[in-house]
Amino acid sequence: MSSVLHPPSSGRDPLMAAHYRPISSHLAITPPVSVVIPAMNEAENLPYVFKTLPDWIHEVVLVDGNSTDDTVEVARSLWPGVRVVEQQGKGKGDALTTGFEACTGDIIVMVDADGSADGNEIVSYVSALVSGADFAKGSRFANGGGTDDMTFIRKLGNWALCTVVNRKFGARYTDLCYGYNAFWRHCLDKIELDCTGFEVETLMNIRVVKAGLKVQEIPSHEYLRIHGTSNLRAVRDGIRVLKVILAERSNRRALRRQAHQERLLNIGRGEMS
Repeated sequence: MSSVLHPPSSGRDPLMAAHYRPISSHLAITPPVSVVIPAMNEAENLPYVFKTLPDWIHEVVLVDGNSTDDTVEVARSLWPGVRVVEQQGKGKGDALTTGFEACTGDIIVMVDADGSADGNEIVSYVSALVSGADFAKGSRFANGGGTDDMTFIRKLGNWALCTVVNRKFGARYTDLCYGYNAFWRHCLDKIELDCTGFEVETLMNIRVVKAGLKVQEIPSHEYLRIHGTSNLRAVRDGIRVLKVILAERSNRRALRRQAHQERLLNIGRGEMS
């Protein structure tokens, strides 16, 4: 990975300077950044999403979940270079994996299409990555974060599930079920995503820890959905998240048993030789 703390000066080789993307007054980067936006019938919300996206990003990949409104047309009018990918399956997890496969950037940022995320925060995520993190995880409950869109029951459920993940997998998360994250593309080789629903965010958070990747939480503020209603169902999706946690815990135990058996086998072979 490459980064520089100061944008290239005008005295540098213009061909070399063209490789850098100034993203703030004190930071420039060379890695191209892709933003993935899964959307289904979000035409009314997209203007609010796109107006906060920084102009230095490499590409926007919109994954359209068979929208029946003008989602695709609105996206193209707002961001002429947007890459539109038609989702073949169903669910947020399926949409995200479809978008990840279409990305060409070295850094991938996940952003919801309901207007709840502020694109201006992307600079914080990217800064964490070029400073050494593998996975920049948004948190509504880290110092400086917040949410306008969670009921007390949802906050309690998120806290309980987050506590379980921290204890079972050795994580130190303050938030678990949040979809605003960014990561280096190479992380996808270590965290196979094989779920289709909202639980995909939890699966990613668990598998980056299991893979030993360096995670940095980024304080983020979640705003209210602007138009329409969410497909999220607290009880239904909470159960799906819990099932993912239990399945990943079972897989971890199985891997430990396998590793222990292999060590014993190797010891036995050594004694026989």
